Amino acid sequence: MAGPTSGASSVPASGRAPAARPRAVLLDVYDTTLRVGVLRERFVDVGRPELECDVFLARAMRDGIAFSMAGADGSFGSYVREALRATTGHTLSEDALDHVMAGFSALPPQPDAEYALMALARAKVSVYAFGYGNERVLSDALDRSGLRTYLRGTISVDDLARLRPAAGAYHHGCRTAHAEPARTALVSVHAWDIHGAARAGLLTGLVCRGEGRVPATMEQPHVRGERLDQVVEALLALPG
Repeated sequence: MAGPTSGASSVPASGRAPAARPRAVLLDVYDTTLRVGVLRERFVDVGRPELECDVFLARAMRDGIAFSMAGADGSFGSYVREALRATTGHTLSEDALDHVMAGFSALPPQPDAEYALMALARAKVSVYAFGYGNERVLSDALDRSGLRTYLRGTISVDDLARLRPAAGAYHHGCRTAHAEPARTALVSVHAWDIHGAARAGLLTGLVCRGEGRVPATMEQPHVRGERLDQVVEALLALPG
């Protein structure tokens, strides 16, 4: 079941956006919209255990955020490749690394993604795919998934050299969407993403099929639901 959340967070709510119907939606791509878990098959293809995929994804996010906080220049894609190299013990050839990395351009959609995007299109709410990697890779993946037609555009934060959950990354998304933060919703399966967006003054919607719930130590989402389309319906039901 989806709907507004009422539980109080232990985090101060200063600057928290009031619950209101969004004018634009920033839709997280990896895990929320596209199924990243299929990358496990590519690990098996190159002779590595499939569980290394989860370690690789966690390492890539950790390293990317760390380099971002340190003010490093360069694209997130370069950090991802190095995280893959390290996770696999520096045992893979360049061709094998290419094979795994190419999987990011061929991720299938989540089964609830198209329903959610159709609902937003009917409501005339602008939707932007909000990624943290190379824009060409994002665009290719969305084209192959068949979801690109529903989107106003794709947003990559590579040009900022800052990754979410930095407030500047969310505000960059709002500027691109031509909407103020308080009327822009970030929709994600990731608790840390919800926390970062809420602290940056955005509306938030949590898809609970990822982590289930946001820890009490983090900012709570404005709405939540088991499915992406349920979260969208809850956001659209907020007062205008």
